[in-house]
Amino acid sequence: MSNENPSGRFWRRSSFSGADAHCVEVAFVREAVIVRDSQNLSAPRVVFSAERWRAFLDALAGAAGEGGGEG
Repeated sequence: MSNENPSGRFWRRSSFSGADAHCVEVAFVREAVIVRDSQNLSAPRVVFSAERWRAFLDALAGAAGEGGGEG
């Protein structure tokens, strides 16, 4: 799922989000990835460089392969 806001950013929500939509959303901008709380859009956001985001995803994939996650 994705949406656009007035800033022009496209926010993507995980396909694993339930009907209550308690999840994080990400937006890809230039060389960075912005992460926000989908239930509190005015809360502070976390910004990752593209390199750090890839390392984060790789770590999650490794943890899931070791029985550390369900997805």
